[in-house]
Amino acid sequence: MEISFEQLKSMVVFAQIVDQGSLTAAAKSMGISRGVVSYHLKKLEAQLGVRLLNRTTRSLSLTDTGQAYYLRCQTIAYQAHQANLQIEKAKQEPIGKLKITCPVNLGLQIIVPALNSFRRLYPLIELDVSLNDEVANIIKDGIDLAIRGAPLADSGLQASKLATFETCLCGAPDYFAHRGTPTKPDDLHEHDWVVYKQAADTVHLSQGERSFSLAVHGSVSTNNAAARTAFLEGGNGIGRIPMYDARPRIQKGSLERVLADYQCSDIQVFAVFPPGTAQFKKLRLLIDFLKSEFLKRQ
Repeated sequence: MEISFEQLKSMVVFAQIVDQGSLTAAAKSMGISRGVVSYHLKKLEAQLGVRLLNRTTRSLSLTDTGQAYYLRCQTIAYQAHQANLQIEKAKQEPIGKLKITCPVNLGLQIIVPALNSFRRLYPLIELDVSLNDEVANIIKDGIDLAIRGAPLADSGLQASKLATFETCLCGAPDYFAHRGTPTKPDDLHEHDWVVYKQAADTVHLSQGERSFSLAVHGSVSTNNAAARTAFLEGGNGIGRIPMYDARPRIQKGSLERVLADYQCSDIQVFAVFPPGTAQFKKLRLLIDFLKSEFLKRQ
């Protein structure tokens, strides 16, 4: 026999009638009318083709069949109640699993170290972390949180801004020794670029009220930010990279910054998540924690 959602509702109502001892008490406990309770009981007995309760104007009692059926209905009602309690607990307590995805380079440099600290604070939160520069399908892949370096498209998802990162133009000293160091935006047209396929193919520069835009092209392209930086260090051209990536390499001399008196467009980093999930404490805690960690890097 197929069980409909309506019948499941009737089974829960039936369990309440028995637990409360009367139709009136059951109606009060569930916040519905006595007529609705009576409707569900009659409909359930009609669907099953048996009498579940012996009832008079003064009392009711379970039939033998009703007794066995009640125990099953009581279990269903209990499990539904426990499911609701579990959800409420998840809303209030930092416990459970979080499935996270983020770009590889950002993940290795900032997100993974931050998550190590987060786990020490909240050891009951389990983490499933995927590092991937491709944009994941959050709903299809069951992802709780995606870190993305771009504004949220109109997708029905929700987003919270985590950070704004400054970027700069860099290349290897050997490359500039061979090709010359650009001193103005127009010089960039004569240079090769290490192209990052996950970003726009146009670089924007500004200096005061003046702005410049140029298309990038080169013989090396990659979809991985860490590989882009490695190709820059290898002398394959110029690239726009975040300052957190450039600074330590500039300090050790493997990269040089050029056109430092011009400002490159910033990178906006967002936490993206399915609608309605921010009410769960584990996710709220993680987003707030990441914001504080990103502040240390800016």
